Amino acid sequence: MDDTMRVRRQLAALLTWSDAHVSFDDAVAGLPAPARGTVPKGLQHSAWQLVEHLRLAQADILEFCVSRRYEAKRWPEDYWPAVAPPTRQAWNASIAGFKKDRRALQRLILNPRRDLLTRVPAGTGQTILREVILAADHTAYHVGQLILVRRALGHWPV
Repeated sequence: MDDTMRVRRQLAALLTWSDAHVSFDDAVAGLPAPARGTVPKGLQHSAWQLVEHLRLAQADILEFCVSRRYEAKRWPEDYWPAVAPPTRQAWNASIAGFKKDRRALQRLILNPRRDLLTRVPAGTGQTILREVILAADHTAYHVGQLILVRRALGHWPV
């Protein structure tokens, strides 16, 4: 395996990273449905808002990377949902959508025909490399918030 593919594999792994912090998958596992829409005292968001925000933002980053017809979303309306999930199915669908788009970003990174330093089609100089790092960093930040929400609600091991 050449150095370029090693870098690509490391970037793909970064999206599911759990060496330095909790992974998205672990952060969403086992949270009881009644707690998903609760905003703990002193915090700004519910678990649902954080999970859905992560899905929406990552989907936007993926679209930005691949679509020539990308149109910027409205901030914050298009990135932050209501406090509680409308249904249990919405919670599951949000997690599934996040994981699906994460796999698509990983395929994009691992595709040797894609130059990671090529500018994205609708961007102003951003590269696929930059956007993947942005997605990983954004996820890590909000997963940390999700763990704080779970701890405040008593649904995270100490």
